[in-house]
Amino acid sequence: MNKNKKGTIEVICGPMFSGKTEELIRRLVRGQIAKKNVSIFKNAVDNRYSDEYVVSHNQNKIKCQPIKEAKEIFNFSEEIDIVGIDETQFFDLSIIDVCNKLANDGKRVIVAGLDRDYKSIPFKPMANLLAHAEKITKLSSICIVCGDYAYFSQRLTDDKTQILVGETDEYEARCRKCFKP
Repeated sequence: MNKNKKGTIEVICGPMFSGKTEELIRRLVRGQIAKKNVSIFKNAVDNRYSDEYVVSHNQNKIKCQPIKEAKEIFNFSEEIDIVGIDETQFFDLSIIDVCNKLANDGKRVIVAGLDRDYKSIPFKPMANLLAHAEKITKLSSICIVCGDYAYFSQRLTDDKTQILVGETDEYEARCRKCFKP
């Protein structure tokens, strides 16, 4: 462990359309302004807007490294001060060990992702990272039905797979009252 640096894990979570990626990009850009070495990763399965950028729904973007397995982050993180990981729920449970090792090595690790799936079942990687995090930011969206605060991702298709990469055609943000699992 690098005794000169204080590593941390920060989790940004919430439902679809709550601004998780936007907040991740904001924190990483602030790190760049502070002259820190910043690197961002996303699972290669997420190619909604771009293969080589993390892109928010409002089209803000930051260059990233797409990877298939969490351990690939180690290949790029030697000189990095801040590691960002978007759509963390797409990784398997190995992401937990990767994030802990990075933080133990003195890195600031910022992960963003859905905390629950379309059935409101916690994504295991995110649930575990919430338990390991020093800082947690839970965002809300706006319920598309009634306009209240939304904490659920309502799937609009009949697809029953847990992971379905999508956007407004497949999901809506819903409050507890309007959510229909």
